[in-house]
Amino acid sequence: MGERYVSFDRQQWADLRAATPMTLREADLEDLRGINERIDLDEVAAVYLPMTRLLNLYVSATQNLHKVSATFLGTLAPKVPYVIGVAGSVAVGKSTFARILQALLARWPDHPKVDLITTDGFLYPNHVLEERDLMNRKGFPESYDTRALLKFLRDLKSGQATVEAPVYSHVVYDIVEGETAKVCQPDILILEGLNVLQVGAPGNDATEFVSDYFDFSIYIDALEADIEKWYVDRFLSLCDSVFQDPSSFFRHFAHLSRDEAISVAQSIWESINGLNLKNNIEPTRERASLILRKGNDHRVSEVLLRKL
Repeated sequence: MGERYVSFDRQQWADLRAATPMTLREADLEDLRGINERIDLDEVAAVYLPMTRLLNLYVSATQNLHKVSATFLGTLAPKVPYVIGVAGSVAVGKSTFARILQALLARWPDHPKVDLITTDGFLYPNHVLEERDLMNRKGFPESYDTRALLKFLRDLKSGQATVEAPVYSHVVYDIVEGETAKVCQPDILILEGLNVLQVGAPGNDATEFVSDYFDFSIYIDALEADIEKWYVDRFLSLCDSVFQDPSSFFRHFAHLSRDEAISVAQSIWESINGLNLKNNIEPTRERASLILRKGNDHRVSEVLLRKL
C-alpha cells in the first residue's frame, strides 16, 4: 500500500488545514452525531477541515475541466455533480462522517448545494430478499438492486434535472413504499454505503460499477476487533431506544437483558457483519482515493491519500 498512498499521521494531516475556517458549532455537531459517536470539534478541525480544503480544490479543478471541454466542443457546460463515495463497515462511523462532510462542504461558497444519499435505499425490499433467501445477507452485494443504483448515478452524471432514490427506514428495516429522495443537480453528491467500491465477484462479467461514477472516494478503516466492539455498543444503545418503538422490526430485542443483548449482537456480527467486512468490504479498501484509519477511541490516527 505504501507505493500507492502518501501517509500522514494525525498532526501532519491537521497541519494541511492551513487557514480553512471552522464553520460548525458544537450545537451543529450534536445534531450530526450518530449513536455512541464521540466526535468533537477538535476531530473536525484536525481531520475534516483539511479534507474539505482538499475536496474544494478538487471540485474546483473538475468544474474547470468541464468548462474547458465545453469550450472545445462549442457547447454550454452542463451542470455535472461531483460525486464522493464513502465506504466502510457497519458501525465504523460512515453515516456520521458523511453528514459532517456534507455540512462542511455546503458551507464553501463554491459548492453550496451538497446532497447525501445512502445506498440503503437501493437494498431490495424485504419481500424480495425473503423470496431469494437473502434476509440474513442484507448488506451483502447481492442484496442490492445494483441496476437501479447504476441508473441513478448514470442519470445524475448525465445532467438530468431531477433524479430520485428510494428511501429506507432503519426502524421498520425496509424500503419505504412510495417515498423517494429527490436530487436536483447538486454541486456535490455524497453516496454512502457498505459496498460502494465493489467491483463484483470472481466470474462476474459486469462492465459497469458504482465506483465508475465517483470523482473521489473515502474508505473509513479500523481494526475488526474495534469495529465489533462499536457494533455491540451500538446494539445495546438501540435496545434502549429505537428497538423500544412498537413499529421497530427489532422490537423483539427490546427487553433482552444486557448479557443476552451482548450475546445476540456478537452472534449477528460473527454470522453477518463480520463476514461481509472480511469477504466484501475490506477487500475494496485500496480502491479508495483516501483512507481514514481510526483508533479504538474512534478518532482518526492516520490518513492515506492515493498518489495521483
